[in-house]
Amino acid sequence: MKLYTYFRSSAAYRVRIALNLKGLEYQAVPVHLLRGGGEQLADAYRQVNPSALVPTLVDDNGVAIGQSLAILEYLEETRPDAPLLPGDAAGRAHVRALALALVADTHPLGNLRVLKYIKGELGQSEEAKLAWQRHWLREGLVTFDAMLSRAGNRGRYCHGATPTLADCCLVPHLFSARRFEVDLAPFPALVRIDAACAQLPAFQLAHPARQPDCE
Repeated sequence: MKLYTYFRSSAAYRVRIALNLKGLEYQAVPVHLLRGGGEQLADAYRQVNPSALVPTLVDDNGVAIGQSLAILEYLEETRPDAPLLPGDAAGRAHVRALALALVADTHPLGNLRVLKYIKGELGQSEEAKLAWQRHWLREGLVTFDAMLSRAGNRGRYCHGATPTLADCCLVPHLFSARRFEVDLAPFPALVRIDAACAQLPAFQLAHPARQPDCE
């Protein structure tokens, strides 16, 4: 199994966590998003993933999948041990909704290609670009926190006593929020969950600082 990854990519980070939680071995294939104008834009990588985004998972059977949440669902279906979704339909829907609040509603707004467009094509300053990024990182946390509060979550993790897809998505989002100096004081419940995840080897080994392409 191969994972085309970039150490600081939130999307790749999610998949690394899930692979580790399921105890799956994989070969990391770094794709540098900045070097040479972006290795993800090269024809060689577009043959792997036409969207020119990371991550891409290539399974041992040759199946290639882009989009982090699709990869997480694929792993859940093909490697059901150490499940990352609850056993009940309502719980699964809640976890998926939490994940999508970050993966679909928030993360794309701060994606590298969006930020390049804001600064390049729209001529905005570095300060304006950072303000945009911080705003949407914060908005994602506001929504996620409200969803947890409404659900009355009292577990150690986002949903109960074991990590789920929601935790795989929350931890990378908080990493990005800290990187761009978003104030996390209003989100003590999310910080608590993040600290619980940080105690697990699966999350530790997936951290950007532990990746072979970390700079």
